[in-house]
Parts: sequence; C-alpha cells; structure tokens
Amino acid sequence: MELEVKTLDGAAAGSITVSDEIFGLDPRTDLIHRVVRWQLAKRQAGTHKAQQRSEVTGSTKKFVRQKGSGGARHGNKKAPQFRGGGKAHGPVVRSHAHDLPKKVRALGLRHALSAKFKADGLIIVDVASAEEAKTKALAARLANLGLSNALVVDGSEIDANFRLASRNIPAIDLLPVEGLNVYDILRREKLVLTKSAVTALEERFK
Repeated sequence: MELEVKTLDGAAAGSITVSDEIFGLDPRTDLIHRVVRWQLAKRQAGTHKAQQRSEVTGSTKKFVRQKGSGGARHGNKKAPQFRGGGKAHGPVVRSHAHDLPKKVRALGLRHALSAKFKADGLIIVDVASAEEAKTKALAARLANLGLSNALVVDGSEIDANFRLASRNIPAIDLLPVEGLNVYDILRREKLVLTKSAVTALEERFK
C-alpha cells in the first residue's frame, strides 16, 4: 500500500510503499493483549517481601500458663495471629515474567502497527532531525503535524539535537526502531515513523 510522507513542518514529501503484512492486517486484540501482559509482567520488580514466621524475631517461650487462664494453649509469639508475628503465606521475592513465543511477540507487534494505521494514528515523516537542540522550536514543528501525544520512532541512529529537544516535551516519546514495542505504541495517540524506521521494519519482518 502507498502511504503519504510528510515533513516535520507538515508539508508533503512524497509517498512510500509499505507491506500489507505489517500495516494492513485486521488487528487482533487478543494477540495485542497477550504481548502487553507479557511486557508488563516482565518489567515488574518482584521485590515485595513479607517476613514469614521463621524470619520474625521473637520468643518461643510459652507466655501463658497451660491451665486456668481461659485462653488457648499458645507457646510462640511469632505465630501469625499475634501482633508482630510472621505473615502467613505472604509475598516473597520472585520474578513475574512468563514465557511468550517469539512468533507471537512478532505477530503482536505487526497487529499493533496495523491497529495504529487503521485508527488513523500513523504518520510517516521523511526525517526526524533538528538544526539545534531547542525544545520550543521543535514543539512548534510538531504542532504543525497536530502532535501533542505521540511516539516518534527513528532508525538505528537518532539525531542528537532532536533527542535533546524532544526529551522535555510532555507526552512525546522517542525510540530507535530496535526499541519499538507494543506497549509504547498503544500508550500514545499517534505513532510517527521515519522512512528509515519503515525500511528497518520491512527488513525485520521480511
């Protein structure tokens, strides 16, 4: 399919042919959902921890006489039912990551790209570069494209001035094409790809 190419100032810059196998699929939300769950689970720290009964400092001496008190026959203050006792079946340090086949991850990325195109949220630009690292100037150029909430994806090499100018603009993210992922695509309203990023994606999914 043919997609229109624009400049960062909003002017026309020709067109580019893209693969229907990447941008023309009928999006499957179940695949996209699986990949997002895999991403979010993988990045969880998993450092939550509660002290078990064996880890709490406390006396094991029987603290009440066996008979006559009317109470139960307790012998350890570290039991979970007492204040300061250990947590029964509490959380432990662990990894939340789970396996997801590589083919499913790749397919989920293609469906996310297709979903963005189908929702009119995909913009192709010729280059993502700036003459100087000025946030105000870059914000004005992005406003010409109607971008206030977007993910900008460039090729392997990101222009240094563009990176410096964009990092202080709210809701504007910048990634190299190798870092493109489903979650970041979905969390922004618009997806901006440079021509070099599109070429790299075509090569990646060939």
